[in-house]
Amino acid sequence: MATEVQIHEKLSLGKTIPLGLQHVFAMFGATVLVPFLTGLSPAVALLASGIGSIVFLLLTGSKIPAYLGSSFAYIGALTYFIKDQNNIAAAMGGALTIGIIYILVFLLMSVFGTSWLQKVVPPVVAGPVVAIIGLSLTPVATSMASQNWGIAIFTLAVAIFFSIFGKGFFKIIPILMAIIFGYIAAFAMGIVVYQPIMDSFKNFIAFPVNFSSYSLPAFDKTAVLMFAPLAFVTIIEDLGHMIVLGNITHSDPLTKPGFHRVLLGNGVATAIGSFLGGPPLTTYGENIGVLAVTRVYSTFNLWVAGIIAILLSCINPLQAAIMSIPTAVMGGVCILLFGMIGAAGLRNLIEAKVDFSKSKNLIIASVIFAIGIGVSNHGVAWATLVGIGLNLILPEAAEE
Repeated sequence: MATEVQIHEKLSLGKTIPLGLQHVFAMFGATVLVPFLTGLSPAVALLASGIGSIVFLLLTGSKIPAYLGSSFAYIGALTYFIKDQNNIAAAMGGALTIGIIYILVFLLMSVFGTSWLQKVVPPVVAGPVVAIIGLSLTPVATSMASQNWGIAIFTLAVAIFFSIFGKGFFKIIPILMAIIFGYIAAFAMGIVVYQPIMDSFKNFIAFPVNFSSYSLPAFDKTAVLMFAPLAFVTIIEDLGHMIVLGNITHSDPLTKPGFHRVLLGNGVATAIGSFLGGPPLTTYGENIGVLAVTRVYSTFNLWVAGIIAILLSCINPLQAAIMSIPTAVMGGVCILLFGMIGAAGLRNLIEAKVDFSKSKNLIIASVIFAIGIGVSNHGVAWATLVGIGLNLILPEAAEE
């Protein structure tokens, strides 16, 4: 194998299949965690991510080696409508709204370029919103961990160990490794209910979408208002991923095929996923990390990863095994994940060198944090809307 395998190159199937499987492992833990937390089907989320990634590759001309997985930005909104309101149709209507917004922004960028997006959602807005997405979810993580703090702390410790001391590929999948080791520990303590796994072998292969209880996405005013503002946060996230991806692969995805094509691919993929019953999708940093480690940038590997994900989604014992993971194990993982999302928002502010000596920046960040954490119902959505509004309305003060 050459030192680097470029985007347009193809390796033999003997090499491509393991590399594609590696991408599946990298995204697996986070992609199935979102449906696990929100009440969606993990198998459907896998199916949506596989189909969505293939759609993304098609619409970007197979020029961007990216994998699409479940977005963490919408956990709060999905949980509210699925677990609290028992209204999956409204939740999927919200997901469909995200896809539509992405497609509309694609049309705007096709005409006006991308500079306006940074003016509407600059780092001083995006950073605090990302931070409160994580911070607002931390009570969920601690509540899950409280089911068995011993297991939760052990799982958290494993995730931290692999994040810091993991070598090669294992450093890319600390969440997946933590879930595996936490599951083993929980099994040894006798708190894993494994009978449903044994029963699932009776019907080993099955399409994950349950058409007997299927419902089309429905546009609910509250869901639209709750989901829509978060689209601009994940658009900024995609933009950051493309910048990193360009540096790693020595390409310029922002101009070839263009960031607007990235949004088109992501938007159509998310819209299709909403009709399947899957969460909104986003490009995954975990898979970009795999590219950096392996130095194999071929999009053909991502095609294979998408196909593998689709096949895995149809294996009933896999879904049963995921659903049997004890709550405390997921709680330990979520403590790290949600905390890291919060820290990532602060890192965005630091890397963008946001000047908090300016009153406008200080006010915007303060109000976003206060509303996002203090408002119990749809706080993140309201904070995003208010942050965008303040950024557009407040003048640049003449600083001494």
